[in-house]
Amino acid sequence: MKSAGATLAIARNTFTELVRQKVFFFLLIFALLIIGNSAFMAKFSFQEQFQMLKDISLGAMSVFTSLIAILATANFLPKDMEDRTIYTLLAKPVPRYRYLLGKLLGIITLLACATLLMSALFLATLWLRESTVLAETRAQMAGGSTEELAMAVKEVTDATFNINLLPGIAIIFIKSALLASLTLFISSFATSSIFTILMAAALYFIGHLQSTAREYWLSGVDVEWWSRLLAASVAILFPDLQAFNLTDDIIAGTAVPLALFLNTAGLGVLYVAVYFALAALVFSGREL
Repeated sequence: MKSAGATLAIARNTFTELVRQKVFFFLLIFALLIIGNSAFMAKFSFQEQFQMLKDISLGAMSVFTSLIAILATANFLPKDMEDRTIYTLLAKPVPRYRYLLGKLLGIITLLACATLLMSALFLATLWLRESTVLAETRAQMAGGSTEELAMAVKEVTDATFNINLLPGIAIIFIKSALLASLTLFISSFATSSIFTILMAAALYFIGHLQSTAREYWLSGVDVEWWSRLLAASVAILFPDLQAFNLTDDIIAGTAVPLALFLNTAGLGVLYVAVYFALAALVFSGREL
């Protein structure tokens, strides 16, 4: 119980420290501005407006939660070593893995708050835009039949909200938690935050491009066995971040199967656990 309390205390202090760092507020504000301004784009049909609004908003949420995950995680260990906070904590009966777990929980809490704030503004913007379009539709069809008006209203409503928005946002959050645990693993053996950020950014791009590269590489008929082995090794070592992209289905209004959502969420949680275990293993043998 004492160890669990210490872990929660570290998580709480980590979250508080991260909130006080203004750089993350700038990232969050910038993401919120993108989501808010996406409703005031050039005038298209209302279907196109809602599609672009969802595309820009969900894309901004994915990019900025990923940035926050990488930057927040990359900075905490060097900062604690510079401030000598880590030595004070580890001098107490706090295992190193508990220290890392507390830090990761604090970062994930920050990501959850950022995701909730961006989601709230996104849904509010979507609702306001829907209200505007509905008002315009009712004004244009003031002299029409009730059935035609009801069909038009239903068409607008169906284009605005669908149940896929919630699992899509949840997957964005899980993806950011995955990147936080991956960055934590890199920082467990890295010597500087700059190296950690560069490595995490490189793995971010590799993760998004590996599925396309793998399909192109293995598209031939006569593929050598070593090519398949190398492709499988890359797929195991580096997470396929493109698998966490459900935005296209959400924008198109296609229903995301429950099995797909659960498999994607489970894969993300598995990656978080594996990278944390690797980070704890490496950090336990590191000399400070």
